[in-house]
Amino acid sequence: MKVVRLGVNIDHVATLRQARGTTYPDPVQAALIVEKAGAYSVVAHLREDRRHIQDRDLFSIKKRLRRAKLNLEMSIAGEVVDAACRLVPDQITLVPERRQELTTEGGLDLRANRERVEKAVHRLKKKGMRISLFIEPSLPQIAIAYSTGADTIELHTGKYAGLTEESEIRRELAVLIKAAGYARSLGFKEIAAGHGLHYDNIGGIVSLGEIDEFNIGHSIIAEAVFVGLSNAVKRMQRLIQKSV
Repeated sequence: MKVVRLGVNIDHVATLRQARGTTYPDPVQAALIVEKAGAYSVVAHLREDRRHIQDRDLFSIKKRLRRAKLNLEMSIAGEVVDAACRLVPDQITLVPERRQELTTEGGLDLRANRERVEKAVHRLKKKGMRISLFIEPSLPQIAIAYSTGADTIELHTGKYAGLTEESEIRRELAVLIKAAGYARSLGFKEIAAGHGLHYDNIGGIVSLGEIDEFNIGHSIIAEAVFVGLSNAVKRMQRLIQKSV
């Protein structure tokens, strides 16, 4: 049976901490629980405004993880690229970022930002980091992504996650299948996906058989409020493997 990987985003643990300016809940502790629960990677977004995850969190997480990978989401802003070069996580996922957004909205626009993205990719790869680009399931965007030298891509699943009509869901899944197939034809060996995925919609996209890794945050952290973080991670993993 194919093993489909799960990355767990812990940003919202830090959001809760920052809301009161306390030292708890500690995202480092969350990262260790996620690792122990069997997740492939811990995902964290270092935003320019440091609204949740802080630099110190990331250095502590990197130091204490033993098995799970550290996947750092970040913009292409120079100051954040500098921070990533000091940290040197296992993977960088370049994402768009706007100060006023609640969460990442859509994928990177590589047509408009190709030169800046290429510059960031080349600089980060020199440090030995694996680079992923978070993009829409658009064939032109995927083609540009491949030309930048990035190692892989993560397809934005926000549209799929927001649909409720079965016919529309099927159409969007077909778009994702085509996008993943095209990415593989260019030379990308592994494809990730994420954004808006939760316990009720994960099965449909896993069953496509085209995605190797899913990065999920909000729904897992929300479930953890009721069942604990370890149980929330394990439940998501069971649903993923059940749908493979």
